[in-house]
Amino acid sequence: MAAQNKRADPGGPGGRQPEASLWERLERPAPTPRNTLTPATLAEAAVRIADAEGMQAVTMRRLASELRVAPMAAYRHVSGKDDLWALMVDRVAVELVVPDEVTGWREVLREMALRTRGTTLAHPWLTTVPAPLSLLTPHRIAAAERQIAALDGHGLDADTLMVAFRTVNAYVQGAVQAEVALRAYMDEQGWASGDDIRLGLAPTMKWLMGTDRYPVYGATLRALRRRDDPAWEFATGLDCVLDGLAARLGLP
Repeated sequence: MAAQNKRADPGGPGGRQPEASLWERLERPAPTPRNTLTPATLAEAAVRIADAEGMQAVTMRRLASELRVAPMAAYRHVSGKDDLWALMVDRVAVELVVPDEVTGWREVLREMALRTRGTTLAHPWLTTVPAPLSLLTPHRIAAAERQIAALDGHGLDADTLMVAFRTVNAYVQGAVQAEVALRAYMDEQGWASGDDIRLGLAPTMKWLMGTDRYPVYGATLRALRRRDDPAWEFATGLDCVLDGLAARLGLP
């Protein structure tokens, strides 16, 4: 969807200069309001629609109908879908705030990871937003600031610190996107549980395991006791990443 958006020419010889960012424009004094439409009401309505029906249902026309305003009214606040998506991301990113009483690099990064998983599962459309739009918002930058500040002061140079920060976030992003994708596929197939998944995939798995080409894989699958506990799996994988960073970088 984002590829279809019209974007400003990046400037340069013969090109027009980029427009001010959404966040810079929102910092400017607001004009005298003609109605109750605000960036916040736009974001809240868009999030509500996306949570219920998916990102494809979020259109300017649909928002206008939901908010009972003229179809072009939203363009007083956003220049297009990219701006709207950024507002939506920033709206739900308030859920990522780690309480001040949580201290220590490991505790802050772990809490942020758990909150990110919870927020993404509650708003699965987040996995469809292009990375620049999902990362460059005030609340997302504030979340990154909290994590980087927790890692700061432990003797890491800037490059190593950023690797540690990005490694944890790469694990979180990959694990949560896989979980969201599985949930979406289950919904498409009408499956409601792990037993439904195994029953639906049984013919393929039975044939593959029956070839005796994958004995260790098959034995491991049969020995699983927590195959339907994604929260435990996520937290355990996260602790492995954090343990690895501590051992490799000498973090306390």
